[in-house]
Amino acid sequence: MPDNLTGVVIVYIIAVNVFAVTLTLLDKHAARLGSWRVKERTLLIFAVLGGSAAMYVTMRLARHKTRHAKFMIGIPVVIVLQAAAVLLIWWLKRG
Repeated sequence: MPDNLTGVVIVYIIAVNVFAVTLTLLDKHAARLGSWRVKERTLLIFAVLGGSAAMYVTMRLARHKTRHAKFMIGIPVVIVLQAAAVLLIWWLKRG
């Protein structure tokens, strides 16, 4: 990968993870207040877009959505699929 593309990918991954953590914490805060909530679909979309690892760690630390199988099973599945995709891309580029 060219250096500038690597930099763009790194910035993207950092940004999407920061945003995923922010959304998760905002939803936790809103849940405590009983106010407007972040849609579960939105949280899952940001996990799929690359924020799955940070979102999962945040959910565990904040004890948010930990009773929902959709998140406690779904997010780790997304993490595994993303890791497999990264390894596949690396392996294809290597050869």
